Amino acid sequence: MNKIYYLSTCNTCTRIINELNLPKGFQLQDIKTEPITKSQIEEMRALTDSYENLFSKRARLYKELGLKDKALSEEDYKNYILEHYTFLKRPVVLFNNQIFIGNSKKTVEAAKLAIHE
Repeated sequence: MNKIYYLSTCNTCTRIINELNLPKGFQLQDIKTEPITKSQIEEMRALTDSYENLFSKRARLYKELGLKDKALSEEDYKNYILEHYTFLKRPVVLFNNQIFIGNSKKTVEAAKLAIHE
């Protein structure tokens, strides 16, 4: 399945989606209005090395909850992402069994290449 998990209120996500020039058949899921399910996070995890890769350490809640001072387990990362959308590093692009996580220039370029090759 070709899908993007994003936040519609995030200008960066919107810019990246426009930049990707998506072909028909892509599903967009606004994680604020349609929260991620356990099976969706597990599907993402199957395509990457860890739940930590999917976790945003830039989230305001990360600092507010003092999580940077705690040793978080894989299960912790998973549960925090399921608990609150802000913990998912976004956007997450799933394309032909490949995953592209976050908004770094390198990640966006790799996604663009994969989608339009």
